[in-house]
Amino acid sequence: MNMLARAGAAVFFPSCGQVRSMATLKDITIRLKSVKNIQKITKSMKMVAAAKYSRAERALKPARVYGTGALSLYEKADIKAPEDKNKHLIIGVSSDRGLCGAIHSSVAKTMKNEIAKLTGAGKEVMVVNVGDKLRGLLYRTHGKHILINCKEVGRKPPTFTDASIIATELLDSGYEFDQGSVIYNRFRHVTPNAIYLESVISYRTDEKPLFSMETVANSENMGVYDDIDADVLRNYQEFTLVNIIYYSLKESTTSEQSARMTAMDSASKNASEMIDKLTLTFNRTRQAVITKELIEIISGAAALLGSKNGAYCGSAHLLIRLNATKTNTNLRRFVDLNLSKRCQAAPADGTDGGWF
Repeated sequence: MNMLARAGAAVFFPSCGQVRSMATLKDITIRLKSVKNIQKITKSMKMVAAAKYSRAERALKPARVYGTGALSLYEKADIKAPEDKNKHLIIGVSSDRGLCGAIHSSVAKTMKNEIAKLTGAGKEVMVVNVGDKLRGLLYRTHGKHILINCKEVGRKPPTFTDASIIATELLDSGYEFDQGSVIYNRFRHVTPNAIYLESVISYRTDEKPLFSMETVANSENMGVYDDIDADVLRNYQEFTLVNIIYYSLKESTTSEQSARMTAMDSASKNASEMIDKLTLTFNRTRQAVITKELIEIISGAAALLGSKNGAYCGSAHLLIRLNATKTNTNLRRFVDLNLSKRCQAAPADGTDGGWF
């Protein structure tokens, strides 16, 4: 019994390392499977974003007329807000969806800089967030400046009705601003052979000016339009506000889909690199585990076969075979084929007979 206990101790304790190695292999396998699943998701999202980007780009071309035409009166009349006017409105255009790079943070950063600049000049600033992502980025630091939060943006292509709803919410809020601006991401085509560093990004954060009806009516250059009454001017201002918001939504949507397509393509490439590294790590770890356990089995067999007691080989064969069974089928076959022969042929002088 004491001899059997010593034999069990000699073979059993090295197997603790096998348990840790097998756990490591299991962890690598789980992680490898997770990365492969994530790669499938990113590739699918890239294809979906590419299809949506194609539709958004086609819809953007006619929508740009609204953006340029809405500001024609402001430019020709050279309308500017007086210096003594302190109420300023900022409309930030974003969406509710993420995984599109720095689209949302770029708009939020520009809005934060504009708020800091205007408040430093002693002006009152209020913010309209179009998209839930902007609300999340500005709520903690600039919550007191938020006037309206608009959600459910970006799930479907924007329409003129959506812009009308946002403009109606703003007009019904009762906030009388003197001057304002719309901050959004303007889409631009990326030339493949461009040498400029900034051309890598397919969008640029831009802004459009806004003026209240009082500011436009009191402008010096508006005196040349004698036939414009208050009702016509009010209707024009409301229509201009809707046009600018609609144009900004179209630009922002196209920029978002383009950025998401680029981000998902980059994520898929990173996943491929990670899969290659994890596969290499798994193969190296697996080979190391097999080599280590094979060495332990052979070393244990060599130590046990050196005994002068022939009956000792039977217990050694059993213990080593049990240990090999946990490791690999080929190792078990190796033990069955070779160890039994060596036990039978073990010399009486206690040597290994040149088997090891």
